[in-house]
Amino acid sequence: MTDDRSPRPPAPGANTGGWPFKDNLDVLDRMRDQAREGGGPERVAEQHQRGKLTARERVNLLFDEGTFEEFDVLKAGRGGLLGDRGEFLSDGVITGHGAINGREVFIFSQDFTVMGGSLGEAHSEKIGKVMDHAVRVGAPFIGLNDSGGARIQEGVDALAAYGEIFNRNVMASGVIPQISCIMGPCAGGAVYSPAMTDFTFMVENSSYMFVTGPNVVKTVIHQEISFEDLGGAGVHSGKSGVAHFVLPNDILCLREVRRLISYLPSNNRQRPPYLDLLDPPDRADPVLDYLVPANPNQPYDMGILIHSILDGAEFLEVHSNFARNLIVGFGRLGGQTIGLIANQPAILAGVLDNDAAVKGARFVRFCDAFNIPLVCLVDVPGFMPGPDQEHGGIIRHGAKLLYAFTEAMTPRITVIVRKAYGGAYVVMNSKHIGADFNYAWPTAEIAVIGPRAAAEVIYRKEIAASPDPASALLDKEGQYRQTFANPFLAAKRGYIDDVIFPRETRGRLIRSLQVLENKQSPRPDRRHGNIPL
Repeated sequence: MTDDRSPRPPAPGANTGGWPFKDNLDVLDRMRDQAREGGGPERVAEQHQRGKLTARERVNLLFDEGTFEEFDVLKAGRGGLLGDRGEFLSDGVITGHGAINGREVFIFSQDFTVMGGSLGEAHSEKIGKVMDHAVRVGAPFIGLNDSGGARIQEGVDALAAYGEIFNRNVMASGVIPQISCIMGPCAGGAVYSPAMTDFTFMVENSSYMFVTGPNVVKTVIHQEISFEDLGGAGVHSGKSGVAHFVLPNDILCLREVRRLISYLPSNNRQRPPYLDLLDPPDRADPVLDYLVPANPNQPYDMGILIHSILDGAEFLEVHSNFARNLIVGFGRLGGQTIGLIANQPAILAGVLDNDAAVKGARFVRFCDAFNIPLVCLVDVPGFMPGPDQEHGGIIRHGAKLLYAFTEAMTPRITVIVRKAYGGAYVVMNSKHIGADFNYAWPTAEIAVIGPRAAAEVIYRKEIAASPDPASALLDKEGQYRQTFANPFLAAKRGYIDDVIFPRETRGRLIRSLQVLENKQSPRPDRRHGNIPL
């Protein structure tokens, strides 16, 4: 039996004059409109004049149309320098969840039009709530940063608010993918949250990151420097390595975020999404048979091999402007997402240096955390020599890459394309540190040192006694290369599983990934290892 005394919302289109909650509905509509206005038309216009989208425009562009659901739209902070506006609803940040290509993703988007997007207690609480939801349901988390920093009016509470976010960043690390987009200022303590996420995007000419700004730099060390030169997108993508991706504007940045999400699993309990690009697994590329030059010192572009073997020639390179002698990024083989790591002979001959080692180690650890198989294409003459590298800690940084590969439990496959010399051979996912399958092209050279240096040591006396030492050295170098610097000795010892024709590389990799689909790698009973940070 229905209780007629219980108030109910009217049917659509019905007269609401007699409904007891009509006034509340009107108040709710006004409050929602107020929250969605942000800082008002003038502030929105200023944002657009800077070439930036508003926080709400960014959210609507990022998600599939009509899928965004907002949290805490009516939440208000303590106020502050608000003029005659009173309190700002939403407190300068939009939070919620929506779908990207049909998959659930959680987000916060800071609103620079409201108190400069400054972070206070309520602002932090909103971000913390949405992060907690993301971890609970196992969905990626994206932060769109556009903030003037901590809200000074709230004092130590604003600093505590940052700490709450940092704590959640660490707890979510390796559980769900975390992505940061710097789409405006990000300074002071605010930079540490993006630094702890998995990938950081920046926008050219409108975003910057630094711990201390140009004014502090001028006061302390008496050096004048611009915002862009201190912490712009170019600096962080090419020098510091803080930014993984740099895009020209907000729209392209958000589109690239959607592309990155398409390669990633939603959490560490799932496998990456499968996408069939209708590229035959057994497709061979005869051009690869001629990729490696006859002259072992002549460079070539490893990108040709990468795009040849991947499904649809699609490759999402990570850190493309940083440590360019090592290539890392995502692609697909047989529809399956893979993390690809490759030396780039066209840049510094593909050597490993400090930046390349750190770049590779972080990428390996991300892929291992999220069940993404690793494919390693090797052409490495060794580690970069010189006092700058040694004093910069190449021992420590090289050990990071070695540690990351050795610890990784995800499927690991290596193809030695040309050079694999010395310790760099071992570090680049060799059989000796736990790689599952190791292949080599017939052009591979596996040795302790290069043939010329080896000949100078082994045949020193013969070369010195020769009437033509230069010719003798050349002969001995060729003799050493033919006898020792080839893949067949390693194959005889079982360190190489097979020597394959270059054109067959794609098919062999796909078949190997299928074999390793249910790989199990038990870990030692320990809290965690101590990577040489």
